[in-house]
Amino acid sequence: MANGNGTGSAAIEIDRLTKWFGSTCAVNELSFSVRKGEALGFIGPNGAGKTTTMRILATLDEPDLGDAFVDGFSCTNDPDSVRKRLGFMPDAYGAYHNVSCVEYLDFFARSYGLKGRERTRAVNRVLDFTHMHHMMDKPTTGLSKGMKQRLCLGRTMIHDPQVLILDEPAAGLDPRARIELKEMINRLLTEGKTLLISSHILTELAEMCSRVAIIEHGNLLAVGSVQEILNKFTGEMASDSEDNLTTVIVRFLGESQPLFDFLAAKELRNLRLIGDLIEFAIRDDENWRADFLADLIRNKFRISAFATKERSLEEAFMRATQGRVQ
Repeated sequence: MANGNGTGSAAIEIDRLTKWFGSTCAVNELSFSVRKGEALGFIGPNGAGKTTTMRILATLDEPDLGDAFVDGFSCTNDPDSVRKRLGFMPDAYGAYHNVSCVEYLDFFARSYGLKGRERTRAVNRVLDFTHMHHMMDKPTTGLSKGMKQRLCLGRTMIHDPQVLILDEPAAGLDPRARIELKEMINRLLTEGKTLLISSHILTELAEMCSRVAIIEHGNLLAVGSVQEILNKFTGEMASDSEDNLTTVIVRFLGESQPLFDFLAAKELRNLRLIGDLIEFAIRDDENWRADFLADLIRNKFRISAFATKERSLEEAFMRATQGRVQ
């Protein structure tokens, strides 16, 4: 442990964090941690308390109760030490008139106390990382949304922090810019950085993050690996066993009704006919599914497609949350 009351085993530790705005409890005794070198997705409806939590971590707000720690340093008792180790990319930031990209980055490098060659190396390192050397002399106000996000990410990492907090980094980006941003985030992870990422683009978040925390109405609903979250909120449980079920989609050549009747006799769960597809739930076991498919073929059904339906983080999010706002 470096300092404060953090355990030192996590890059970010949030301990019973509570924040009120008047009569509204924005964050209610929130507790979770982010391991060193991992990316944790922080998701919840608008108004759930995500930005408030991230602002406290960035030492921009103070909690009413509880505390948060970055690399063992208290965000409330030792904010200067936290700021040296943390980079915060907000969901909105200012672009200054008559300032070029390189001047913008140089300003923030100076703000972190970088001098001389060290500051020059930091600016060049960021320009290399974000592939913005060709834009270095362009005014910040003339950048596209994607380039502004790159510049803001560069500003966030100018002092080479080990912990980065990214609030909606992909908001408003076109598909190509989102892919490029995701590649940069993956590169940060390969460098051993720790990331806390808030985003509404859950498919991409599931690809980037090893774990996810879901918050609503200021309360933590769940935290765990993406697979654990999927199992908790989208895994259907068989009524007569403890085995998880998985949804299967079948396409059949010919009239679908005979196959539908055959499956109905097996009393499968969630059986339904959707156009030329039949959907139902069976045991989530590869051997059991293989035997089930073999049984269909033995009964002369001409199966042209037999696939499991992937569960998504969006589905888990919808089942976990109620859409309440504060």
